[in-house]
Amino acid sequence: MDLQGRFITFEGGEGAGKTTQILRLQNRLKSLGHHVVVTREPGGSPGAEKIRHMLLSGDAKDLKPRGEAMLFAAARADHIDHTIEPALSRGDWVLCDRFADSTRVYQGEAGVDPAFLDLLEIAAVAGMMPDLTILVDIPASVGLARVSKRAETTAAGGPDRFEIDDLAVHERRRSMFLELALQHPYRFVVINGEQDLDATEANIWHAVVRHFSELGSKQAKSEMIGAPDHGQSA
Repeated sequence: MDLQGRFITFEGGEGAGKTTQILRLQNRLKSLGHHVVVTREPGGSPGAEKIRHMLLSGDAKDLKPRGEAMLFAAARADHIDHTIEPALSRGDWVLCDRFADSTRVYQGEAGVDPAFLDLLEIAAVAGMMPDLTILVDIPASVGLARVSKRAETTAAGGPDRFEIDDLAVHERRRSMFLELALQHPYRFVVINGEQDLDATEANIWHAVVRHFSELGSKQAKSEMIGAPDHGQSA
């Protein structure tokens, strides 16, 4: 039995559609027999979820960006210890909605010293970096329009602490995500999130199969088993 877990993170601006695509990737992986853990940041463990409420509600805003960055790091450490590391040790696939790259972008855009963010990341992740990061990229104006529409059509409530920032801030965050992807091409894949859901899903799956070669052979075997028998009868 393969006990090597795989760790995939999804990044992108507000309204990029990460949550939908994570669930679609989960279904594809499960169809091939993998056990999949879907999680999120901030949050993903009991302690981290408490910090999530503080951060997204705006209760921690008075701490300023540097203090918020420290809270994100504390939540991340708890998340890794209680959710991510145990799942990977079991051989599960972990799909996480945001991770350390979001802290670099959001708190970095707010003016936190990159060297300070380096130290926080080292302390929080303890070497637990993703095998693959999928950046779902959309123009900030498109993402914010989606956020507004979602707020009107669901009972999820209004925008959170970070969604309410102005368009220029969201555009700077988008640029910073794309810069991270250029700096780490071995780990990042950039997906056009303006496509329809099915096309975005297909492109993500292609990138995942390309990155994890064992999936290609497993999918081919699954398709062969499910294919109709076209052999000739005697």
